[in-house]
Amino acid sequence: MIDPKIIPLDSARFTITQWSWPFASERRAEIDAHFAARLAKTPELWNGRVLLLRDYAFAGRELTGTFFETDFAAFTLWRDLGCPEVDAFNCFAMGALRGSDGAYLLGVMAQHTATPGRIYFPAGTPDLEDVEGSTVDLGANVLREMAEETSLTPADLTVEAGWTAVVIGTRIALMKLMQAREPADTLRTRILTFLGGEKQPELADIYIVRGRADFKPEMPPFVTVFMDHALPR
Repeated sequence: MIDPKIIPLDSARFTITQWSWPFASERRAEIDAHFAARLAKTPELWNGRVLLLRDYAFAGRELTGTFFETDFAAFTLWRDLGCPEVDAFNCFAMGALRGSDGAYLLGVMAQHTATPGRIYFPAGTPDLEDVEGSTVDLGANVLREMAEETSLTPADLTVEAGWTAVVIGTRIALMKLMQAREPADTLRTRILTFLGGEKQPELADIYIVRGRADFKPEMPPFVTVFMDHALPR
């Protein structure tokens, strides 16, 4: 694994630009075949529009960058290839949900999703819902994803003003700490009750991490790197 960087941020500001991604056009036949194979296994997938980062810069405790629009099929092949360096970066926000007892809560992705069985903090690939004029708002994105996946809103949480960026190669995970007022076990029960009432929830389960011994292979590196940094020694 490429050595990760952990960068505390006061702000992350993004704009959007019109740009034709060469990867999406030059490898279209491969993209379409790959997505057709994914659809055969997971018919619920939808080839909507998503946002990838074209360029970015860290300056002090601020991150700035420019997103562009592409289709989910192109993003899926690129991601499944390991996000190679082809003029794009996978930048996304995650809600680092922490109980009052200091334990973290992560979601186990359901079988009908694009990443079944993976264990993440609530998150979603940025899309056109996150665009306001020429601005891309990842703060709104992560609050929406938290509410959709767990039913928790800022009324239930103390939301960190800044971010912790975990940079690994072409992936930039922006972690926003969301501190709950209830312990992890209580939160898990509450979220599972919500999921049980959903017709097709994104999450199949809620997994609690109290220490490094709870890390699992299904967690991507940017998640374990963040928790290794955040958990007490």
